[in-house]
Amino acid sequence: MMIDLFDSYSLGDLALPNRIVMPPLTRSRATDDVADDMTATYYRQRATAGLIISEGIPISREGRGYLYIPGISTAEQIAGWRKTTDAVHEADGTIFAQLWHVGRVSHTSIQKDGIAPVSASSKVAREARAFGYDEEGNPGFLYTSTPRQLATDEIGRVVEDFVIAAQNARDAGFDGVELHGASGYLIEQFLNPNVNDRNDRYSSQPLANRLRFTLEVIDAVSAQIGAKRVGIRFTPYGQLFDMPAYADTESTYLELGRELAKRQIAYIHLMDQSGFRLEDRVLAENTHFKRTLEKLRQVFDTGALILAGAQTLDSANQLLEAGLVDLVGFGQAFIANPDLVARFQNGWPLNEPDRATYYGGDAKGYIDYPTYVETTA
Repeated sequence: MMIDLFDSYSLGDLALPNRIVMPPLTRSRATDDVADDMTATYYRQRATAGLIISEGIPISREGRGYLYIPGISTAEQIAGWRKTTDAVHEADGTIFAQLWHVGRVSHTSIQKDGIAPVSASSKVAREARAFGYDEEGNPGFLYTSTPRQLATDEIGRVVEDFVIAAQNARDAGFDGVELHGASGYLIEQFLNPNVNDRNDRYSSQPLANRLRFTLEVIDAVSAQIGAKRVGIRFTPYGQLFDMPAYADTESTYLELGRELAKRQIAYIHLMDQSGFRLEDRVLAENTHFKRTLEKLRQVFDTGALILAGAQTLDSANQLLEAGLVDLVGFGQAFIANPDLVARFQNGWPLNEPDRATYYGGDAKGYIDYPTYVETTA
């Protein structure tokens, strides 16, 4: 039977009307770190997606690497996100919260009392930038600070921060959570053996040690809210924020796939980062990524596979028809097209996104993109 983007999909006990995903998109509009009415409008406009995954939500003050990102660790922040989840549910949408700890991709100016960011590693993320305060107190992009390697007995506390954030997300009305294990942030700092310079049970070798933190977070969050309400995002072969390539990338992610299949989580979400670095090739040409995706499809057979990154309507349907993925994410297209699902269904042209308004600012480039019907009225 032919499968396409507009077919329904059962994600655990959640019935999705289509296979189109709005993936996490950082927009930096929360001037007081609280999701507000404008946030709710933004997500409600896009609620025809089969699944919305929120922008990255820092699990704690320690996990923050950028100003103006809504958190989920205070009562005010939980109430702020409740406005968004209510709005999405009123529009018959489904929304997961992406839980985020940036690890070393942070700056002392946005850490409590100006302390060093924490990481799996003692290595600084070279040339990477956080968004914090300069010496004059002005917000701006700053080279990341040298991190402090987490002590072994501290790691349980960080795991518990993920658990608390997951419960807060459920209290805020999110249908589930996605753990941010991609793009060079904390979880990937444990997974990458060229970043992880530990010598304890979370060290880079053997492989089981390297995977330990990720699986401990998965297990603890699943125990709290249920495995079928938990997903995780990875970027195999991505090199964002000084994540050096390593020889056993494929075996690392295949073993993760096997372990996550045993745990029967809702999904694994992969992102092709070809649009982020000139050194990376697009998925169609990235034979390593394609081979790993094909093998992961075989070992992770208890949940959904999601792929995002430079997808088109045609490429998405080809992936679905080949059985390589179950759901497909469209990032920049959703920024500019709140009615993306209808545009795809009807063959209507797409709005072009305004890159100058991606991060920060007000309603412009955020909630003012017209639907196709509005442009033709």
